[in-house]
Amino acid sequence: MGSRDKHLRDRLIVFGRYPVPGKTKTRLIPVLGPSGAADLQRQITEKTFKTAQAFASKYRTELYVCYDGGSEKQMQRWLGSHALLRMQRSGSLGGRMEAAFCEAFHDGCGRVVLIGTDVPQVKALHLEEAFDALKENDLVFGPSTDGGYWLVGLKEPMPIFHNIPWGTTGVLAQTFSSSRDRGLLTYCLDPLADIDTGEDLEHALPGWARPYLSIVIPALNEADTIEAAIRHARCDDAEIIVVDGGSTDETAMRATQAGARVLTSARGRALQQNRGAAVAEGRVLLFLHADTRLPEKYVFQVFETLMDPGVVLGAFRFKTDPDSPSMRFIEAATNFRSRFLRLPYGDQALFIRKGLFQECGGFPQVPIAEDLLFVRHVSKHGRVLTSSAEAVTSARRWRSGGTLRTLLINQIVLFGLALGIAPEVLASLYRRSANGTKS
Repeated sequence: MGSRDKHLRDRLIVFGRYPVPGKTKTRLIPVLGPSGAADLQRQITEKTFKTAQAFASKYRTELYVCYDGGSEKQMQRWLGSHALLRMQRSGSLGGRMEAAFCEAFHDGCGRVVLIGTDVPQVKALHLEEAFDALKENDLVFGPSTDGGYWLVGLKEPMPIFHNIPWGTTGVLAQTFSSSRDRGLLTYCLDPLADIDTGEDLEHALPGWARPYLSIVIPALNEADTIEAAIRHARCDDAEIIVVDGGSTDETAMRATQAGARVLTSARGRALQQNRGAAVAEGRVLLFLHADTRLPEKYVFQVFETLMDPGVVLGAFRFKTDPDSPSMRFIEAATNFRSRFLRLPYGDQALFIRKGLFQECGGFPQVPIAEDLLFVRHVSKHGRVLTSSAEAVTSARRWRSGGTLRTLLINQIVLFGLALGIAPEVLASLYRRSANGTKS
């Protein structure tokens, strides 16, 4: 890269937005679903930001993220506390970009390059070429194949973003014409394809498709509960997989009628959940008990929880259907354990990125407490976080076995595992308490 003016700094601006399902990449929602489209934007932005970081570190260039949507706290949680952030000004796209350039020049920068976050192919060499081009030219463009541009660079403030038909195929041509009318020297990089439509997606990232989330429900004789679980889980962002462990009632038929994909498996919650995860197509897995109802807008909660790259596993707050003092106590104790000890259980609907689930080897093949052992293992890779939203689980097990007795049995199992007692030894005690009501 060429020499720099010793008295003027260079600045690279990543110009993007915080991913919000339903508000990000809206033209791709029919193809990917709301959270799937937002997740695509998340991954492309992260890739662009890492490329920009590597370039800025190598050439000692200031790097700012100029963002829209979300808060500074959310952006720092996502991209890291050391990211330099500035919120975009209100107004049109041109007005927001112009404001970002004016701020940079006001701060004493000599060359400023702004890049969008819709082009996964951008590389450090493109950025190097753009800054070098500004030594001999007034501005530089990185054209996109749809008639816009993914990069623009200036070396002094220029009113070139006025009266541009943003969102049309004439953006680059009209901006270029406006610049030429002012006698400005302009340089163009090679065109790259951004991702705005399903056709763009198939060309740039073939094979990227729905769903964002796969919900795996292990079931055994759950004909009375399975339809409600599926109904509360059904949405545009998720596929639902029911893994039946040999039911003798209408569980499989009712699950199919409710719209779920039904698989069969040998009995055992760990075995059934691993079986469902093996065929799941989602990038995130959520394991749901058949007697648990997910909260409204649960996918948004899953997405927002996993926006923190340090979070490896999430769950929902625990709640049961009866309103009694004893069950309120159990809820409070469970949520305390989940939040402060970071040990949520399976009836809180555990969710995890599929890649990490596979890396951790799935649920351990034990007859009891597979959820506890799994959470403990996964927590070695990062933080476990409980969402503020509540998943409602039937209290049938407590009603059947007695609230205090069932609570005592649960604690014995918990402490038994902590003492190293084999799960096989503890399983019979637990199952007698449950009276066979759960798989």
